[in-house]
Amino acid sequence: MQTQAIRIPHLFAADAVALVNGFGRIVSHMVTAPIERVANACDVAGLLAARRAVRRAGASLYRAAGRDGHRLRRRGLFGCFHYLNELT
Repeated sequence: MQTQAIRIPHLFAADAVALVNGFGRIVSHMVTAPIERVANACDVAGLLAARRAVRRAGASLYRAAGRDGHRLRRRGLFGCFHYLNELT
């Protein structure tokens, strides 16, 4: 019984961290949506679309191999901005 009482705060803390991360992602997407729209409008050569297609193909091959590592990878404090690396 004592182990259950010890686990409850840890589970609550993990849920609170996940909730804060979710809100952070929502806010970052709302803030960066205009930047992404401008980048897509300025993408005359279609490089951003080509990079997205290559990344999706690689992810589908990775999943087909039976590995789901993409979602488990931690990206750090500014990991919510990972999709902006296409703008480099």
